[in-house]
Amino acid sequence: MNLHSPVFSAIRQELQDWRLWTGRGVVLAFAALAGLTVVAFTWMTEQAIGYFVAFQKGIWWGPLLWIPASTAAIVWLTRRFAPGAAGSGIPQVMAALSPAVSRSERNLFVSIRLTVAKMLLTTWGLLAGLSLGREGPSVQIAAGVMHHARRWLPVKSQISEHGLMMAGGAAGIAAAFNTPLGGVMFAIEELSRKPEQRSSGLLLAAIVLGGLMAVSVYGNATYFGVIRVENLSMALLLPGLAVAVCSGLAGGLFARLLVMSLAGGSGDWFSRVRRKAPVRFAAACGLAIAVLGVVSHGDTYGSGYTHTREMLEGNGEASPLYVLLKFVATWLTTWAGVPAGIFAPSLAIGGALGNDIAQLTAYANAPTLIALGMAGFLAAVTQAPLTAFIIVMEMVDGHALVLSLMATALVASGVSRLISAPLYTSLAELQLQRLPARQT
Repeated sequence: MNLHSPVFSAIRQELQDWRLWTGRGVVLAFAALAGLTVVAFTWMTEQAIGYFVAFQKGIWWGPLLWIPASTAAIVWLTRRFAPGAAGSGIPQVMAALSPAVSRSERNLFVSIRLTVAKMLLTTWGLLAGLSLGREGPSVQIAAGVMHHARRWLPVKSQISEHGLMMAGGAAGIAAAFNTPLGGVMFAIEELSRKPEQRSSGLLLAAIVLGGLMAVSVYGNATYFGVIRVENLSMALLLPGLAVAVCSGLAGGLFARLLVMSLAGGSGDWFSRVRRKAPVRFAAACGLAIAVLGVVSHGDTYGSGYTHTREMLEGNGEASPLYVLLKFVATWLTTWAGVPAGIFAPSLAIGGALGNDIAQLTAYANAPTLIALGMAGFLAAVTQAPLTAFIIVMEMVDGHALVLSLMATALVASGVSRLISAPLYTSLAELQLQRLPARQT
């Protein structure tokens, strides 16, 4: 055995490079910390939702006072102390990854301070019953933790800040949904812009490790439970195509509405009021959300997790107005300016849309169309069909539905592109407008 061969020389050189191993240890340690932070955030939000549900069931008219007051307070605190925490969190991470952002400016979008603010304010939003999800915020939360790792890396480390933030954001999705593969695909499809980042084994390991933290605490359970799929046949073709097209149209409209609303402008009265009196505008949005909740008997409050799970299990009554009411409640929550994600509400809207089409077409196995609707609407809103398909696939027990999910996500995303520009890319460009003006 030749110990001086190039192979053994390369192995010896790598083992002797303490900077390399220290950097790897730091990245993996912070990946685990990011995953545990998202787990803690998940627990906080679940407790908040539980308290709100108990409150609104006991005092049905209470949300009419509590939601507007809370929405106004959240927006005031966000604008006053943590403007970078407003909205989903995914556009902030994408903006931080932009070449236009200098190293000193990244704290405007991703930092430990914003991580803490995002956790507290989003939890309050769910305590207030607003229609939002925790998955988008989890991206910014985990990215902030991972970005902090740069302070502990050895000098001249080969691990970039961009790589840390990308891995953190993806680990946030993986931990929030308990879907490690979905986190990896999210990094590739939404966050990664450089080919060398896509092939980094260390960063992929960090993403998976962050997701495994959720598995270690909550077990290998699926987000919405198990979707049992019956034997598929050609009878699925027309209902499935209807779900794909309808979810593409609805998701594209939703994305376009969000971009237009958040971009604002001086042309319409609502945008002028939102710009001049954002706290009062938020209170008005909160009141409208509360009214929608009362009308829907509480179905539109929160992330939509309970309603979707009951639909899948066949235990709940599906209102034909749920899709419209949840659509509007989620739009108003985001428009108000609170820290709020749209992944879980999008899954709820898409699932309800699939359930409605199952009833209209008398399709025997409604959970199949519910799953297709979830993948289709999420793919249409985000225009990230592979991420949407994999996230829903990891919730499904039955390989027979994989191709149907993929086809639905691709068709819905294609239809959405005819209606709206990519949502998160557009919102990231709005985030970049917060950069201080540079002197020329």
